[in-house]
Amino acid sequence: MMQYKKFTSLFVTGLFFAFQGLAQIPEENRFTKVVLAEKLDEPMEMALLKDGRVLLVERKGALKQYNPATKEIKTLATIPVNTKYTNREGVKREAEEGLMGLVQDPDFEKNHWIYMYYADPAVPKHILARWELKGEELVEASKKILLEVPTQRQECCHTGGGMVFDKSGNLYLTVGNNTSNSNSDGYAPIDERPNQENWDDQRGASNTNDLRGKILRIKPEANGTYSIPKGNLFPVGTPKTRPEIYTMGHRNPWRPSIDTKTGYLYWGEVGPDASKDSERGPRGYDEFNQAKGPGYYGWPYFIGDNKAYADWDFTTNKIKADSKFDPAKPINDSPNNTGLRELPPAQKAFIWYPYAISEEFPLVGSSGRSATGGPVYHRSDFPLAKRPFPNYYEGKWLIVEFMRGWIMSVTMDENGNYKSMERFMPNTDFGSAIDIDFAPDGDLYVLEYGTAWFRGNDNARLVKVEYNAGNRKPEVQIAADKSGGAIPLKVNFSSAGTTDADGDALTYQWTVSNKTAGTRTFKTANPAVSFDKPGIYKATLTVTDAKGAKNSKSLDIKVGNEPPTVVFDILKGNRTFYFPNKPLEYEVKVTDKEDGSLSNGKIKPEQVAVNIDYMPIGYDKIEVSQNHRGADAAAFASTGQRLIEASDCKACHVIDKKSVGPSYTDIANKYRGNAGIKEQLAKKVISGGMGVWGDHAMSAHPQLSVTDATSMVEYILSIGEKKAVQSYPAKGSYTTAIPAGQKENGSFVLRASYKDRGTKLMPALQSEETIVLRNSFLDPELADKAKGTQKVMTPSKSFFIVGTDSYIAYNKIDLTNIDQIDFYVQATTRVGAAGGVIEIRLDSPTGPLAGKTEMIEVKEPAAFRPQANNGAQQAPPPIPGVRQDMQMAVRRGTVMAPVKISSGGVHDVYFVFKNQKTLPTQIMMQVLGIDFKSGANE
Repeated sequence: MMQYKKFTSLFVTGLFFAFQGLAQIPEENRFTKVVLAEKLDEPMEMALLKDGRVLLVERKGALKQYNPATKEIKTLATIPVNTKYTNREGVKREAEEGLMGLVQDPDFEKNHWIYMYYADPAVPKHILARWELKGEELVEASKKILLEVPTQRQECCHTGGGMVFDKSGNLYLTVGNNTSNSNSDGYAPIDERPNQENWDDQRGASNTNDLRGKILRIKPEANGTYSIPKGNLFPVGTPKTRPEIYTMGHRNPWRPSIDTKTGYLYWGEVGPDASKDSERGPRGYDEFNQAKGPGYYGWPYFIGDNKAYADWDFTTNKIKADSKFDPAKPINDSPNNTGLRELPPAQKAFIWYPYAISEEFPLVGSSGRSATGGPVYHRSDFPLAKRPFPNYYEGKWLIVEFMRGWIMSVTMDENGNYKSMERFMPNTDFGSAIDIDFAPDGDLYVLEYGTAWFRGNDNARLVKVEYNAGNRKPEVQIAADKSGGAIPLKVNFSSAGTTDADGDALTYQWTVSNKTAGTRTFKTANPAVSFDKPGIYKATLTVTDAKGAKNSKSLDIKVGNEPPTVVFDILKGNRTFYFPNKPLEYEVKVTDKEDGSLSNGKIKPEQVAVNIDYMPIGYDKIEVSQNHRGADAAAFASTGQRLIEASDCKACHVIDKKSVGPSYTDIANKYRGNAGIKEQLAKKVISGGMGVWGDHAMSAHPQLSVTDATSMVEYILSIGEKKAVQSYPAKGSYTTAIPAGQKENGSFVLRASYKDRGTKLMPALQSEETIVLRNSFLDPELADKAKGTQKVMTPSKSFFIVGTDSYIAYNKIDLTNIDQIDFYVQATTRVGAAGGVIEIRLDSPTGPLAGKTEMIEVKEPAAFRPQANNGAQQAPPPIPGVRQDMQMAVRRGTVMAPVKISSGGVHDVYFVFKNQKTLPTQIMMQVLGIDFKSGANE
């Protein structure tokens, strides 16, 4: 009988997976992405309650609630948190930490407990605490601190903060490695030199006696403590270990989830930035991971499928004698290690991918990367779902990528091993998704952080995805030719692109509303609306199909303040490429209808933030944003200083001495580090107050706008702080010198930003322009478009062109001052190459011809062998006109084929490879690189 049951179980399991293989992917238009809330301020994680409410936390400390009944976001509480770190130079910069994580207790409906993970505002540590949320009140007296993670605040980054409960009531918490990556060139941060422990992740992620770089598993108890569940990586009492550790060897683990059927743990993990394999180890990879039980996941010794790093000596900048680390027997012999020397065997990643196209998982694409995570779907988890996802997704893992904007549906086999993946809603963007999960009602919710780091974004949103098995809602598209402007303002609204998958007739209704001006309704598809009163208006388009199904989208129109115009104008030079050690003449132009302009002197140069940064290839975009936010703050503070000097503030305050009121220095010292104080102090400047600094009342300033008052507060709070960044003049000349120790394969990032003063009724608006100047030598593997290319993994990776009329192309290349393009290519009989001609075409593969090479002939491999050079000890003479890093390649037979061009302007540039005698599958030639050259910069 037992054998029969076993056979039946296997048969049913086999039928299930066979059915899964035959099931068709549901049509994308049966899913609707619904925007619930926008303009959030750095949302981090959400908790989805059974009553339909959504709780979310923002990095600067806010606990917020979305109520589906009112369709509004409400701030429930603000937690004091730290949001900055102070580097070795004493400069404060934005950190990733703050209020980082949120989860509700499994018995929330009974005990009303929520857990938040945050950075202590005074002491360098991260805290896991529990509160009671009574209705919409966070009961401060109920706070219980469960766990503290000591950290450092001398360097950035990586905090983790994701949380999830399993069915047994165990809480999983992801903890980032809290290790700087600023001196390891994107490879393993294992700097063992004295006083460099913050750059050595052997003291964190691979330290069995440290909580950083881990996923912890604890059992919260009713009295506000926790116990250790059985089955963690190290049993309680094991010397030199922390029993809370479930998995370790993590760099920056993000959103964890639990498969409710198997108990397996899943999460996304953000990897390092190196873009090329080198002697130090592999290029950077992001990972999506699975843990079937406790384990060690390798960082900083291994990445991806256990690709090993070299044991690098940061003193000599050479590999140590031990060479590369062994994933079967990893050893942590760092002087900064306080844990076990011998570590568990390293586990391979579940899914891993670099900046470039992944050989193993090509569907994930290429470009920036930031693996987030996602839930495993089981229909039985949502017994009351009104619109459950189809059975096609049963047991699949839905993973979202912050940078690339996709959601993948990952299929596992009966043993939980990777089987395949496909895009979920492939025509829909889920960019900057920082959290994703199914709600108790069965809908999929996505929390989107927004475009820019360290600030609120208009596209920071809470959205949900609804599945519809019956009549489908219309797909609404909404646009306006202006997002705002001065009075009078006329805006043309558009519903272009709105469709209905069922082909139903549609009716349109626009409502344009403002609390003061009231609501106007328009029943045409594309109305023109005039505004004559200032304020923020919400324009909502509701589209209804013939069966009564509705869908809506909204946007805001800001009336009464014209956005500033910012132009970063390169007066002499190219807007795509930089040429090392050459002057770049530039001028920033700013005009604002209300404030004036730089040219007429009403806007002062110091009120404009100008950044110029050199970023090596694979640079950390967060680090650039830290720099930019610092320059913005300095410019905003400059506006505040001018406002203070022109006001009556000097009658009661001076910078460094007490007068009638406190000194600005005392105010800055009192409130420094309090992330939520600016709004509070700005309101006090406007309304007045007393009691904090003595009995003397501070006068009200009702004539000030909130923006002006905030600018004044920004200036006061900046007093005494070292300036975080260098702000460049609004007009000048900059020499594109590569910083010492950096290679020439990076980019110069030029940015100008101005934030206007707003008006009494309208908030300030900020505009910016950013130009990225890249190195003139382009990697064919990183082309924007390609046809007929093939990569081959040899001891050194090769990039081949296959078949005639194949091409690679780069978007929006400025050809100003470009008079020659050099191609580094070779065609050999070893690979059966055909050779051919390279044509330079503009804007399409058949566009205007801007130049072409001579015939690149096929040669015997012998012609490419390096020639002896009089004993081989003397360095060979340089080859004129050939890049230094290509000298050896040319000696080994690579052809440098120069092409003179005379075209200017910005174009999509196509390099089309032609030889009509080439067979469709025959290699034409190998391409090593393409170099744009400028005689004007020689």
